[in-house]
Amino acid sequence: MSDSHDRVPAVAELLRQMIAAGVGMVLHAGDFCAPFVLRPFEETKLSFAGVYGNNDGDKQGLLTRAQSAFGTELFDSPHSFEIGGQRLLLVHDIGDVQQRSIESHSIVVHGGTHKQEMKTRGDSLIVNPGEACGWLFGAPSAGIIDLDTKRVEFITLDPAQWPR
Repeated sequence: MSDSHDRVPAVAELLRQMIAAGVGMVLHAGDFCAPFVLRPFEETKLSFAGVYGNNDGDKQGLLTRAQSAFGTELFDSPHSFEIGGQRLLLVHDIGDVQQRSIESHSIVVHGGTHKQEMKTRGDSLIVNPGEACGWLFGAPSAGIIDLDTKRVEFITLDPAQWPR
């Protein structure tokens, strides 16, 4: 998930659909905006990892809320970590990352452009889940990645139910 931009109801609905699909961990590629947008993540009790985006003005407030509410850390972008035997890179603006860094990760999740996208560079899967807020392109969206198969399923909420 990326680019929530404070749209709590859309984030909550995307998380409901992700849970229904069996998601065990949520990654957020930045632009939460305000700390209150973390509430739906708190309520899910899912594992969580996130990075700050360029519109996250209250980084300390976001960090404090994430640590106190569900015991997690938020990181400066980019953030590299390992999970399920895969090396992941979580970044807000992929333009901030050198090509060799992308290629040294099996999966790269980024945001910033608000557009859903999936591509590969060498053996690296690069995914932009789109915009959880739906403000720019009219429909809140997210993505689900199967770490074993590197298969991606995009989720897009009905734009008629989520007017801008």
